[in-house]
Amino acid sequence: MAEHRGQFSVRAICRCLRIQPSGFYAWLKAPLSKRAQEDQRQTEMLKEAWLASGKVYGHRKLHDDLLEQGESICLNRVARLTKLAGITAQIGYNRRPGKYGGKPSMVVDNTLDRQFEVATPDSVWVTDITYIRTQEGFAYLAVVIDLFSRRVVGW
Repeated sequence: MAEHRGQFSVRAICRCLRIQPSGFYAWLKAPLSKRAQEDQRQTEMLKEAWLASGKVYGHRKLHDDLLEQGESICLNRVARLTKLAGITAQIGYNRRPGKYGGKPSMVVDNTLDRQFEVATPDSVWVTDITYIRTQEGFAYLAVVIDLFSRRVVGW
């Protein structure tokens, strides 16, 4: 009703909705209930905790954060408030736009043939690669190890 007051008279809206105009004016003057005030306060706390997490946390972790701050709040209430506030958890990682697939990788023969005992240093090296997720994307770490001394040759 408050949104349409500029277009229609309050009495006309009340007539359509079959309510008394006095009820609408009483609603305008009445302050928010204690529950509504508490919801507003806790929603602000949830938004702060969500922003502090980098917009990653969902309602379960936000509930844990509020409990750590000494707030007495139920998990279902946190779920309701986060839904109303539009706070959502980040699920998975966004893929960057672009081409996926391409040429098949080149297959190299297994010359080591699972012979991990080596007699001379610097004759056989092995490598492995891992992916480390950062805020800017993935960082790739490759390590080369000498099989004789088991030392890292390079990374």
